[in-house]
Amino acid sequence: MSSHSLEPIYNFVPITEHLATAGQPTEAQFAEIKAAGYQVVINLALPNSTNAIAHEQAIVESAGLEYVHIPVIWENPTLEDLDRFFQTLKENTERKVFVHCAMNMRVSAFTYLYRVTQQQVDAIAAKAEMDKIWTPNETWQKFIDQAMQHYLPSGQG
Repeated sequence: MSSHSLEPIYNFVPITEHLATAGQPTEAQFAEIKAAGYQVVINLALPNSTNAIAHEQAIVESAGLEYVHIPVIWENPTLEDLDRFFQTLKENTERKVFVHCAMNMRVSAFTYLYRVTQQQVDAIAAKAEMDKIWTPNETWQKFIDQAMQHYLPSGQG
């Protein structure tokens, strides 16, 4: 099954053959994510985020997917959160990973940072994927700038 069947998921963006991002899927959409070949679901939303699903971990795991929850506080993203995200993606480079939060804003920013600082993807190309979803607000732009400085101190990207 292709990623085209996942297009109804809110703000779905296929990044690469092995990585896709989105806002909060519905309970039924986790089975579709599995059917599309994804093996790992990373959730960056909080349990009380918009449209959060109670018992999401149990739902995802019952669909046969691995579940990783990295709750990122919207008003206070941290480098520790980002490090956990980077480590999880690095541990799953050979697997198809589906990353979501409530609206795909946290995820698009974290994915942008991963691609630029860890995979050396061109910053303009990587930013184009984030721009499909949103323009980061002041809090998130400061966080992105801080992360870029932390991971690329020479100012690359």
